[in-house]
Amino acid sequence: MNSTIAGALVGLLVAVIFSFIAYYLVRNKEKRLEESKRQEIEKIRQEIAREFDAERKDLLLQTKDEALRLRQDVEQEAREQRAELQRLERRLAQKEEALDKQTAILEAREESLREKDRSLDEERNTLSARLDQCREDLQTIARLSRDQARTRLMKEIEAETRHEAAHLIHQIEEEAKGEGERRARGIVTTAIQRLAVDHVSETTVSVVPLPSDDIKGRIIGREGRNIRTFETLTGVDVIIDDTPEAVVLSAFDPVRREIARVALTNLIIDGRIHPTRIEEMVAKAQEEVEANIRKAGEEAVLETGVTGLHPELVELVGRMRYRLSYGQNLLDHSIEVCQIGANLAAEVGANLNIVRRACLLHDVGKVAPGTEGPHALVSRDLMLRYGESPAAAHAAGAHHNEIEHERIEDVLVQMADAISAARPGARREALESYVRRLQKLETIADSFPGVEKTYAVQAGREIRLIVKPEIVDDIAATLLARKIAHRIEEEMEFPGQIKVTVIRETRAIDYAK
Repeated sequence: MNSTIAGALVGLLVAVIFSFIAYYLVRNKEKRLEESKRQEIEKIRQEIAREFDAERKDLLLQTKDEALRLRQDVEQEAREQRAELQRLERRLAQKEEALDKQTAILEAREESLREKDRSLDEERNTLSARLDQCREDLQTIARLSRDQARTRLMKEIEAETRHEAAHLIHQIEEEAKGEGERRARGIVTTAIQRLAVDHVSETTVSVVPLPSDDIKGRIIGREGRNIRTFETLTGVDVIIDDTPEAVVLSAFDPVRREIARVALTNLIIDGRIHPTRIEEMVAKAQEEVEANIRKAGEEAVLETGVTGLHPELVELVGRMRYRLSYGQNLLDHSIEVCQIGANLAAEVGANLNIVRRACLLHDVGKVAPGTEGPHALVSRDLMLRYGESPAAAHAAGAHHNEIEHERIEDVLVQMADAISAARPGARREALESYVRRLQKLETIADSFPGVEKTYAVQAGREIRLIVKPEIVDDIAATLLARKIAHRIEEEMEFPGQIKVTVIRETRAIDYAK
């Protein structure tokens, strides 16, 4: 038992000894590894220090070289600036010397001029005294004061100048008139002869034919309820009189009158005339007329070759189909103006696109609902609102001179509008207004001195004046025609142009006995 314990203790002792030995060996190995790592780290640190010292030295050398180079550049630039300053100083010195010389010369000239001024003042005083003496002598000889002589001389000079100016104006106008009329006649004739249109034949009333007079009672209805309903829905007056087999529709608005005509025609064909049916037919007629308006606008755009119009403008163009101006259909007038304007633009080399668009749309302001003001300016505003070019809009707005003309296209649009409105049969005019216009023309001409007789001819397109030859000479006749034309432009409104012709003749009469 004791031997077993002793053996275990010996084994334990041996194990402890081996453990100490192993620990000592491991500890020594770790110390050697740490020493090796410190040596390696020290070695790396020394290498980094050497590399850093080398790079620092290189940087110091580069910095010294750069500083040396900059110093040399600065010194070179300073030398150049000093040289430039020296050169400028030399130039300034030369200029100062030249200025001193010029100053001396100017002082000498100034002294000479002062001497001449003194001499001129003396001569001026002498001449003034002599002139006063001559004036006194002239007044004594002519028995006229100075103011009287000046007034008489000015009148003679004015009369002579007026006569020469009138003669020159007459000569220039005759030459320009001959050449201008020849060219203008050729251009306008060429533009018009390409166009053929009908005379005005529309009125402000529509006549609806009836199959028989019996249907008039059905149109009126019991106690007039049918005719009242029809007039209320359409806004037109239905005139039923003794005219056989016909009913007359009267309204200021041609669109409403057309709607009423279509509705009444359909009611007569249908045969069922009562308030409910009237309301249905009026609604259908309104849709039909609106479709016709759109179709008319599209056809007009195609006929005139104007493309890219806004749909609202196309509809306004179509509405002109049912609008009259002095009896002339507004859509036909606009198409005619467009064709004439395009022909004129082609003859004179103007912008065709601007002229076409302005001519077609120049009167859309007349049919635009809810607008106020001159229709030319309304047309211009509508064109600008719907994307038309400012040039075309200005040309349309200037065709009645509400705004100034800016380019040749503006004048061509106005000319085309005047040609279309002034051609024979284009428009009807009330007899009273026609007579008043002729009377006013003759009254304006009779108000000028020297006019003996006045005649308005060519339906008011020309006015002829017979003047007294002892009062109005040939030169004064030219001035008289110009003054009368200017007076007519200021006081009257008229389409186209009015020709003023002054006739002067001298008759010598004797009798053989």
